[in-house]
Amino acid sequence: MDDGRTGIEPDARFSLANERTFLAWNRTALALLAGGLAVVQFADDALGSAPARLVVGLPLVALSGVLAATSHRRLQANQVALRTGGALPRSTLPALLAATIAGVAAVATLLAVVQAVTE
Repeated sequence: MDDGRTGIEPDARFSLANERTFLAWNRTALALLAGGLAVVQFADDALGSAPARLVVGLPLVALSGVLAATSHRRLQANQVALRTGGALPRSTLPALLAATIAGVAAVATLLAVVQAVTE
């Protein structure tokens, strides 16, 4: 992959906006990591058993790793596009993030309802 140094230096505002987007993805990854670990460690009352907590928490932790790992590649690809005047590459990260969070929310709701009914 191109190292992002080819082409013409873009306006600094665009490079800085690209960097802010990268940092936002990493803040999101940190929040998912913290949320996933909190669920695994502390959601006894809401979800009950350890397997239920793992089913809800581990996808959040895994998604945090995916976001952190792919955000740097995205930063570089955007920078190359800015330097070469090409179109910004499309990303599947927003769809992946939304789908995972929606799925985890649905599973967590179901497990919380089952936990409340069985008490």
